[in-house]
Amino acid sequence: MGVQDIPPDLAGENHRQFMRRLLSDIRALETMLEGGLIQSKVRRIGAEQEMFLVDDGGWPVPKSMEILRTLDDRRFTTELGLFNLEANVDPLTFGSDCLTKMETQLQDLIGKAREAARACGAEIVLTGILPTIRKSDLGLENMTPLPRYQTLNLAMTKLRGGPYEFRIKGMDELLVKHDNVILETCNTSFHVHFQSGPEAVV
Repeated sequence: MGVQDIPPDLAGENHRQFMRRLLSDIRALETMLEGGLIQSKVRRIGAEQEMFLVDDGGWPVPKSMEILRTLDDRRFTTELGLFNLEANVDPLTFGSDCLTKMETQLQDLIGKAREAARACGAEIVLTGILPTIRKSDLGLENMTPLPRYQTLNLAMTKLRGGPYEFRIKGMDELLVKHDNVILETCNTSFHVHFQSGPEAVV
């Protein structure tokens, strides 16, 4: 969304300029809300489906940019990792058969993604955590080469002040230390979006 002209280093004057623009955007949103410039008494639903790209052995493959060019469809976009893809359902008026329409559109989008992926030598997998992902897949070379992701990685790593530590407890325990934010690409999900008018905001 929006302009992605982000400087690679948000330090010093770049950081101050970023904060000024962020605060300006918040003030503009407040003005729009107070002035009735945002649609009211509306309810819409939408969704996004994240997916993994894998080869014929089920291993992640960094082909999202190639597949997006093949798709040439605004409803598809990048994710943090080059082996992830995101599809977005068009907003639908909430009510009646909207969930049936959402399912139909999702099936269509996933079908298009599968077709484009196969044309690029890949497959689509819908899963929470890809069981074949390896730590060697989680290097910066597999991060989507867009400024927003590079800046996100730099900012988050600076805030952490050290390596990322992840611990998953269960029947087995996993403890991982990593030096960048791309561990977030291990997980994909399905998100539902709901739009209501400003009068419904608590």
